[in-house]
Amino acid sequence: MAEENKEKKTAAKKAAPKKKAETKKSPATKTVAAKKAPAKKVSAKNSTKKTVGKTIKVTQIGSPIGRQAYQRQTLIGLGLNKMHKTRELEDTPSVRGMIRKVSHLVKIEENAA
Repeated sequence: MAEENKEKKTAAKKAAPKKKAETKKSPATKTVAAKKAPAKKVSAKNSTKKTVGKTIKVTQIGSPIGRQAYQRQTLIGLGLNKMHKTRELEDTPSVRGMIRKVSHLVKIEENAA
C-alpha cells in the first residue's frame, strides 16, 4: 500500500500543472485587424537639398592625437578625420558651435554663396 501511494505522488509531481481557464474572445475581434496608414514616400527632391545660404570652408590643421574624446568626435562630426582635409559646410548655429569647440584644430574661411 505504501508503495502505491509513493507511485501516485511521483506521478502527480510529473504531471503538467493545470492551466487556468482561458477567457473566451469574440470571433469579431479576431477577424478585425488594425489597419495602418500607408507609409509616406520621401521624394528625391526632399532628400537632396542644396545649400542656399552661406557656407563655411573648414580645414583641419591640428591632430586629434592626445586630445579629449569629445574633440575627436566633433572633428568626425564636421567630416574632418585627416590632417589638411577641407570641407564646405552650411553656416548654421550648430556647425558654428562645433567649430568653436575645436577652433584650435581647424582653420575657417567664410564664403558667401
